[in-house]
Amino acid sequence: MITYEELLKETALADERFVVMTAENRALVRNLPQVLGDRFIDTGITEQTMLGAAAGLALRGRIPVVHALSAFLTMRAFEFTRTSVGIANLPVKMSSFIPGVLSDGNGPTHQAIEDVSIMRGIPGMEVFAPADAEDLVQMLPTIWASPNPSYVRISTMPAAYKHAPYEAGKAEVISKGKDLTILTYGFMFEQSLHAKALLEAEGLEVGLINMRSLKPLDEQAIRDLIGKTNQLITIEDHFITGGLFSIVAEFLVRAGLQIPVSPIGFDSKWFKPGRLPEVLAYEKLDPAGLVEQIKTLKLN
Repeated sequence: MITYEELLKETALADERFVVMTAENRALVRNLPQVLGDRFIDTGITEQTMLGAAAGLALRGRIPVVHALSAFLTMRAFEFTRTSVGIANLPVKMSSFIPGVLSDGNGPTHQAIEDVSIMRGIPGMEVFAPADAEDLVQMLPTIWASPNPSYVRISTMPAAYKHAPYEAGKAEVISKGKDLTILTYGFMFEQSLHAKALLEAEGLEVGLINMRSLKPLDEQAIRDLIGKTNQLITIEDHFITGGLFSIVAEFLVRAGLQIPVSPIGFDSKWFKPGRLPEVLAYEKLDPAGLVEQIKTLKLN
């Protein structure tokens, strides 16, 4: 399977408008400087400068793909993203590294668990969260082809599921279930997939949807669940406030639709740092922990 770096290399070599930028975070693109030459720009640990420069390049017809750690890409550079990229609606493509629990060993300063909330608040900004490395490379050509700015929660984790081809703004319906339907995104997709199997082993009918796109939201996928499942459960490695739970609840209220929806995520707390399996177990976000949490929720 092609990697993120290989896809970006092929895309940039085929289209001279693409410029690859980083704020001294080359983990995803370490082999591209020698390939792209002056179309690879490392601004150093200066996320604000990087976003400002990216906006300038986009004004000149370029398509900048920018890279930084999620916490700093979203928060340290927020004013530049909002004002220089968002107001002008420029096609700056933000690749966000180690979002959510993928920052595992890092403390709260490096934990991006409010990033979806922050970025979706910018008019015109598209927000995506591929489940894994395979999902990522399926989605990126469509994301990069959009004339709008975008924020992508990058996951290069190995795929645990053979994903369907990506269609712009559409969710991936894995299964349908009368008892409950799990809505999730990003790294939590794999944990939810395994939790679904555990619940089904106990006789429950469980639906699962990989949201993929958080903005725009696949509203039809949610409409299709009304009357066909008893409860929606959102699972995310993000604050409950502002994330998928908020997105779904806002849509249901606007659309005048009624269905119970319960959240699993971080409720006004950062997570305890550690190795990834330790983080998941401690925060009850591993499959067994998710099953335990789901059982505490009222199933209608």
